[in-house]
Amino acid sequence: MLKSCSCTDSATVSSNLHFFVVTSQSVATIGRLSTKDSVLFLCDMQEKFRPNIFQFTNIASRILGIPAILTEQYPKGLGPTVPELGAADLTAHAKTSFTMMIEQVEKELEALGNPKQAILCGIEAHACIACTTFDLLERGMEVHIVADAVSSRSQTDRLFALSRLKQSGAFLTTTEAVLLQLVQDAKHPNFKEIQKLMFQPSPDTGLLAFFSAL
Repeated sequence: MLKSCSCTDSATVSSNLHFFVVTSQSVATIGRLSTKDSVLFLCDMQEKFRPNIFQFTNIASRILGIPAILTEQYPKGLGPTVPELGAADLTAHAKTSFTMMIEQVEKELEALGNPKQAILCGIEAHACIACTTFDLLERGMEVHIVADAVSSRSQTDRLFALSRLKQSGAFLTTTEAVLLQLVQDAKHPNFKEIQKLMFQPSPDTGLLAFFSAL
């Protein structure tokens, strides 16, 4: 037999609901990037992928001194990281898994003091980028996927992956947006270098039609 809810019970439910809403709002994030809290993930940008990856040559390298973590998918067969990335000074963590979150990367994050924000670039969007994003989100990190610096062998895989990752709670952004958020001010010592990149003609990334449909 069902019992009617008393006024006291109703008040309790209302109070609990209010607490839940306030708590949810307090932990929500607007996704503002900070150089102090960020780490750059460079995922599997290797020689063998070069002919097949859409917009591969447009992937940006780091210039702001943010710590970076680099992985290579089975480098014995797929080759090393492409030299134009400018990552020769980074330790390349070899892997066979479809996530960057291997033991060596976990240790590197701990050594960096467990940054709160991950900026993710590389390939492939529907494979290693997706799996890495899921792992980082489960870890409690804020994930920013640089849409024009993430790619796949097919545009279909790339676009559906970006849509899926947005649904999962990752922020989708662009190279220029990330750079401007991180420098914050035109007085930043690296701003002129960044400005040169922004003045270069932007290629058609194939993303505008996709986001217009969202």
